[in-house]
Amino acid sequence: MKKCLNNKIFKIISDVADKNKLPTFVIGGFVRDCLLKRPSKDIDVVTEGSGIKLAEEVAREINPSIKVSVFKNFGTAMFKYDDLEIEFVGTRKESYRKSSRKPIVEDGSLEDDQKRRDFTMNALAIGLNRSNYGQLIDPFDGIDDLKNGIIRTPLNPNTTFSDDPLRMFRAIRFASQLNFNIEEETYAEIRKNKYRINILSKERILEEVNKILQSPKPSIGFKCLDDTGLLEEFFPELTRLKGVETKKGRKHKDNFLHTVEVVDNIRKSTDNLWLLWAGLLHDIAKPKTKRFSEEVGWTFHGHDRLGAKMIPSIFKRFKLPLNDKMKYIQKLIQLHLRPIVLSQDEVTDSAVRRLLFEAGDDIDDLMILCRADITSKNEYTLKKHLKNFKLVEQKLVEIEEKDAVRNFQPPISGEEIIKTFGIKPCKLVGDIKNAIKEAILDGEIKNNYQEAHGFMLKKGKELGLSLKNT
Repeated sequence: MKKCLNNKIFKIISDVADKNKLPTFVIGGFVRDCLLKRPSKDIDVVTEGSGIKLAEEVAREINPSIKVSVFKNFGTAMFKYDDLEIEFVGTRKESYRKSSRKPIVEDGSLEDDQKRRDFTMNALAIGLNRSNYGQLIDPFDGIDDLKNGIIRTPLNPNTTFSDDPLRMFRAIRFASQLNFNIEEETYAEIRKNKYRINILSKERILEEVNKILQSPKPSIGFKCLDDTGLLEEFFPELTRLKGVETKKGRKHKDNFLHTVEVVDNIRKSTDNLWLLWAGLLHDIAKPKTKRFSEEVGWTFHGHDRLGAKMIPSIFKRFKLPLNDKMKYIQKLIQLHLRPIVLSQDEVTDSAVRRLLFEAGDDIDDLMILCRADITSKNEYTLKKHLKNFKLVEQKLVEIEEKDAVRNFQPPISGEEIIKTFGIKPCKLVGDIKNAIKEAILDGEIKNNYQEAHGFMLKKGKELGLSLKNT
């Protein structure tokens, strides 16, 4: 295990710990990630004594100017060293009240500290004293669980999850991040304890959901959340997407499975959290807009517009930011059908200009979402749709290079219209500005001052305006 301790910081911690006769260990995620050959910038150090005192002495040994952040209420201290964040804490044991996930903390031994850890793979510790430097301390066979890709609690999973229900989300998040399996009994206890998440803050749940969204294959996590019943508890709108209904021999796709496949497809291209949220929510209004007619079968007309309207209430509930991030997601949801419709019809320059104008700088993200939204079990159909979609992408590039309509402002201002015709600010000014914009988007005139000015004069004449005498 000495390979995990090749940074010189560990030798410094070892020397200071020995000088103060403090049994000291590196524990948890850093050890796990080292064994999995994953990068890790967070180091958790536990000591059978004062973590704060050890942190301060180690920092002084490195450089007296290092700033140590101390959290006396939690008995922890941390500082940054190079690109590492190192946290020190005294070993402890915990007990819980039924109504809170905040533990009652007492001093304890390393064994006590390992027992309170969420999973066996996070209970692994490596000795840092001279007498046991590099020695792995693994009381719960966490090393075997790591090798076999198993997520298991060190103690009874019912107690583990009842004490701190956030650990249920963490289990599923690790399954999604690492593509591990949750051990059978552990998984069963998540189902039994799902109701306990009502004591969690929305912020803590959101933190885990965001990590699931940014994991290599988010569908693993969301399918687990659904199967265990956690999803129904905290995000019922997503579970309503589930299921396939058949009428007159015609059925629609399972929109929940489609949604998580879309999120997976987006994740292949980017880890942009807000684009991933857009993928998760793009069909959120389908249950409310589902209709059946014998002529066309199943339809979800207007789910794009209604979905955009549902976003603020969802964001408020999850305490997501009610700012430009929310508006970005609303825009993508409202526009997400447009490129796909274009790929099924003859692509006109006018339709592409309008899409570029409305999407603005978000056009590239919109196209990632829309490409991800093309899913089918039929390989021929999938290839056909993707081929047509590529034509739309090419057309977007050509039109933008030629007409520069992304985020464009009409070349004629309201002030110029007022001055040209000698009128006061009124509805006519807005009508002329809008007509210029529409003429550019329809390709009737080019996006330049000269042609826009000529169009303005023509439009003013049609509206009975005369030029101001100059």
